[in-house]
Amino acid sequence: MTTFEKHYIGKGTQVANLDIAKVVLPVEGLEAATFEKEGIKYISFEIAKMKQPDKFDRTHTCYFQTKVTTQNAPNPEPEKQPKAKKSSKKIKPVEENEDDLPF
Repeated sequence: MTTFEKHYIGKGTQVANLDIAKVVLPVEGLEAATFEKEGIKYISFEIAKMKQPDKFDRTHTCYFQTKVTTQNAPNPEPEKQPKAKKSSKKIKPVEENEDDLPF
């Protein structure tokens, strides 16, 4: 099974009266988001509007994603499959890295 994991690398604010978001990213975060294709290096990241501004009035968050592949165990024959039990485990959501930068 393939899923994607988000890695938060920065935040930013919307520019007044424009559809532009200004973000600040650490170089280390950009290096982790770098990949190479046909001898050319690229940086891939996404900028998303947050539901509400954070304590520094930043309105957007920036992240890159990595592909996570897990192998599924083969399913037993349907007639031998045990009944599903409800799990008491809670799935922890991916949290944004909160930094103390004033911008």
